[in-house]
Amino acid sequence: MFNKRSKVLILGAKGNLGQQLINVFNNEVNVIGLDKEQIDITNEELIKNKIINIRPDLIVNAAAYNAVDKCEENPEEYQLAKNINGLAPGYITKAALDVGAALVHYSSDYVFDGLNSKGYLEKDVPKPINKYGESKLLGEKEILKQVNSGLKWYIIRTSKLFGPKGESDQAKDSFFDIMLKLGKEKDELRLVDEEMSCFTYTPDLAKATKELVNGKLGCGIYHLSNLIPCTWYEATVELFKQSKIDIKLVPILSEQYPRPAKRPNSSILLNNKFPQLRSYKEALKDYLREI
Repeated sequence: MFNKRSKVLILGAKGNLGQQLINVFNNEVNVIGLDKEQIDITNEELIKNKIINIRPDLIVNAAAYNAVDKCEENPEEYQLAKNINGLAPGYITKAALDVGAALVHYSSDYVFDGLNSKGYLEKDVPKPINKYGESKLLGEKEILKQVNSGLKWYIIRTSKLFGPKGESDQAKDSFFDIMLKLGKEKDELRLVDEEMSCFTYTPDLAKATKELVNGKLGCGIYHLSNLIPCTWYEATVELFKQSKIDIKLVPILSEQYPRPAKRPNSSILLNNKFPQLRSYKEALKDYLREI
């Protein structure tokens, strides 16, 4: 249980998720937020020295590389993805052990191959089908190498984040943000009606993260995303219904919208260990009211 005397270090603090983590932790603990301007998490010596200097009780790593297609087709981008998503979590884990800090790290549904249409439990064996997924799985492995050394750890797999945009100049628009813009510009949109997974509202994920580390559940891997799996097409139908945008939506197959990185056909994250989050439709109502 963390209290007002506890120090919580949030890495990637200006990102879309990092901003929400600061919001939920801010009133209850001493929050230190660092982004890429203050720390290069791919520099092992630098991250070790910074964490030893701060001596946090909890480290939440929300820093990530998420340009899925770029790292598929560009070797330099893939190396960057491996450095940020793969090797850096290992450096952070070692530093957490040095100061006795607990660790939260976020992974992805893309660590799975998508062949199980019923979805994936936390215990299921990952098998990524694109390089982004490989980089995220590498990060999990780097942490798991060190869990027998007394580390208190949580790996949270999540998917399709949406919510308020972070302060970072590299904070990306979510899928819903992009669709809202296109909905005002186009008369028709063609959308993939495959690739079933779950959307996740960043304020809900941040709140669940705090509840997880403050609760009595043990360390381990957790799947946290909002309920109701859907395709990109189905999600856009719901978005435009709620936002009262009236344009033609055409469902298409994945093969009709080719991208460099192959996506899992079904990467539903089944939450078997933590109280279920609400439906993405309810979260989307809150988000639309906010914007």
